[in-house]
Amino acid sequence: MEYVSCNLCGADETEALYPSTLGRRVDVAEPAHLACTNQGYGVHPPIVRCRRCGLVYANPRLSAGDLIESYTSVVDDVYLEERGGRELTFRQHLDHLESRLFLNGPGRLLDVGCHVGVFLEEARSRGWDAWGVELSEWAVSQAHQHGLQVVQGTLADAEFPDEHFDLVTLWDVIEHLPDPMGDLRRVAHVVRPGGWICVHTMDIDSPFARLMGERWPWLMEMHLYYFSRDTLGAMLGRAGFRVVEVSAQGRMLRLGYVISRLVPYSATLARALRSAVQRLGLARFPIPINFGDLFTVYARRYA
Repeated sequence: MEYVSCNLCGADETEALYPSTLGRRVDVAEPAHLACTNQGYGVHPPIVRCRRCGLVYANPRLSAGDLIESYTSVVDDVYLEERGGRELTFRQHLDHLESRLFLNGPGRLLDVGCHVGVFLEEARSRGWDAWGVELSEWAVSQAHQHGLQVVQGTLADAEFPDEHFDLVTLWDVIEHLPDPMGDLRRVAHVVRPGGWICVHTMDIDSPFARLMGERWPWLMEMHLYYFSRDTLGAMLGRAGFRVVEVSAQGRMLRLGYVISRLVPYSATLARALRSAVQRLGLARFPIPINFGDLFTVYARRYA
């Protein structure tokens, strides 16, 4: 475990928000604990808030090197089972995105933390020159099987040329990064002046998160940072971007998958609901999920 300073303002003045719930498991970064579909809700290291700028983050936490090594080994077959729901979600995200960006048609796009490349496939189908970067060797292999342009490693590893992209996206990724400020500054180098960044993440200041408190499901071992609209906006500004729009944005999930997420809370209830929806043939029925605690920021790089 390592102690870190605030990634936004550099201060070391924090107040405790939620104590560690890891128990004795404090120094192991199991790849299964970092998978997108991991059900470890409520299992996390200590979570603190910076007294100077308000950024919320895990501290102490596993070292960046250990985390990168573990993410490289992640295999997540369950993610593939919910591919249909992911496709619907990214289709909606891209609709929303394309209606707001001031671009003359599709250009060159980079998706950071693209996983198996579902968003890239949707973007490619609409004419984007879509690229991705991803740590998981398994996920990159899946993406390559679909003919996608994905580089294995971190954004720094990829060494893309400066001012190469019109748009960079981070869907549910920035909360996992050991150094989000550093990566946003790297994005500012690879996106052209006037180009766009789109960041989707959790909102710890949302009414739902405040209501749930320590029971908020997004308090998890894999999440290192918990942004609010203010702290993410401030970080983007320091990285060289001007925020244009912020909006709450949920996702589409198949009903059967949503029920599977209930197992950590009540396995008995989950089994009963799963049996019912299977009998009714509704397991693959898509439903919108939006508690207002996920938001998307659209910002432009200063020219």
